[in-house]
Amino acid sequence: MYSLLLVMIYLAFISLGLPDSLIGSAWPVMHAELGVPVSFAGIVTMIIACGTIVSSLLSDRLTRRLGAGPVTAVSVLMTAAALFGFSVSHSFWLLCLWAVPYGLGAGAVDAALNNYVALHYASRHMSWLHCFWGVGAAVSPYIMGYSLAGGYGWNSGYRTVSIVQLILTAALFISLPLWKRKDAEKAQEEVRAVPLSLSQAVKIKGVPLILVTFFAYCALEQTTGLWASSYLVQGRGIHADTAASFASLFFLGITFGRFLCGFFAEKLGDKRLIRIGIFTAMVGAVLIGLPVPFDGLALAGLITIGLGCAPIYPSIIHSTPFNFGKENSQSIIGIQMACAYVGTTLMPPLFGWLASVAGIGLYPFYLLLFAVLMLVMSERLNRAVAK
Repeated sequence: MYSLLLVMIYLAFISLGLPDSLIGSAWPVMHAELGVPVSFAGIVTMIIACGTIVSSLLSDRLTRRLGAGPVTAVSVLMTAAALFGFSVSHSFWLLCLWAVPYGLGAGAVDAALNNYVALHYASRHMSWLHCFWGVGAAVSPYIMGYSLAGGYGWNSGYRTVSIVQLILTAALFISLPLWKRKDAEKAQEEVRAVPLSLSQAVKIKGVPLILVTFFAYCALEQTTGLWASSYLVQGRGIHADTAASFASLFFLGITFGRFLCGFFAEKLGDKRLIRIGIFTAMVGAVLIGLPVPFDGLALAGLITIGLGCAPIYPSIIHSTPFNFGKENSQSIIGIQMACAYVGTTLMPPLFGWLASVAGIGLYPFYLLLFAVLMLVMSERLNRAVAK
C-alpha cells in the first residue's frame, strides 16, 4: 500500500507540471486566432498567478479540514476543468475566466503535496518527485506541438491535456483510502498541525529568511528560463533557432539534476544540497557573463544554472518541518509557495524593463544577484535555527 500511494503521488507531480508550459507553447498561435496582442499572455498568466497565491495561502486551512488526499484530487480536478474550459474558449475574456480555477487548483495542490511528502517521505523522494514535475512540464509542449502540426489547433492540445488530467483525477479519487490509511499510521508519530496566520508565521524565528530565500530562488529560475533565448540572440549573437534549442538545456539541467540529487540527498542532507546548488548556480551565472567570443561557455552556463537550481527547491521544502516544526510546516509551506509565485510573477518582467533600459547584457548580473541573495539568506537561516 505504501508503494502504491507513492506511485499516486508521483503521478500527481506529473499532473502539476502538465499545465505549466502549455500557454507558452501555444500562445504564438492563440493570440493571433483570438485577435489580441502578444503581450496579453501576461494578463492570463497574472490571473493564474494571483489565484495560485491565494490558494497557497489558504492551503493550510483546506488541508487541515479535508486532508492532503482530497485537496490534491479536487485541485487536479479544478485544473482539468480549467484546461477543458480553455479548449472550448474562442474569446480572450473566456480564457481570463477559466484562468481563475486554473490558478486556484495549482496553488492548493502544490502546497498540500509538498508538505505531505516533506512529512512522510525521505529527501530522495522529494528530489525525484520534482523531477517528475519536469517530466510533466516537458511532455505538454510536445502534445501541443503535435496538435498544432497536425492542424488540430491549440484547442485540441488543451483538450488532450485536460483528458489526461481527468484520468489522473479519477486515479487520485480512487486512491483516497490509501491517503487516509497513511495518515492513520502516522497519527501517533506526528504532532497535530497548528493553524498559523501570515502575521503569526513570520514571527517564527527564521521564517522571513526562508521566505526571501524562496522568493530569490523562484526569481532566479523563472528569469533564467524566460530570458535565456533573448540573451543568447541579442547578447551573444546566436541564431534564434539555435538559441531556442539551447535555452531548453536549462530545464534539462534542472530535471536531470533532480534525478541525480535523489541518489545523494540522504547522505548530503538538505542544508548541504542547498549550499552546493547555490554555488553551482553562481558558477553558471559567471560562465554566462564571461566576455569571451566562445559561445559554448554561455551554453554550459545555462546547464550549470539548471544543475544548481535542481536541489534547491526540493531541499527547502523538505527541510521545512525540521527547521520550523512539523506542527507548523503546512502553514509555512503554503506561505513559501505564495512567495515563490510572487517571485515567479514579478521578477522576470522587472528584468524585461531593466533590459530595455540598460541592455540585455544585464542578464547574468541579475541572475547572480538573486543567487547571492539566496546564499546570504539561507546561511543566516542555518545560523538562526541552530541556536
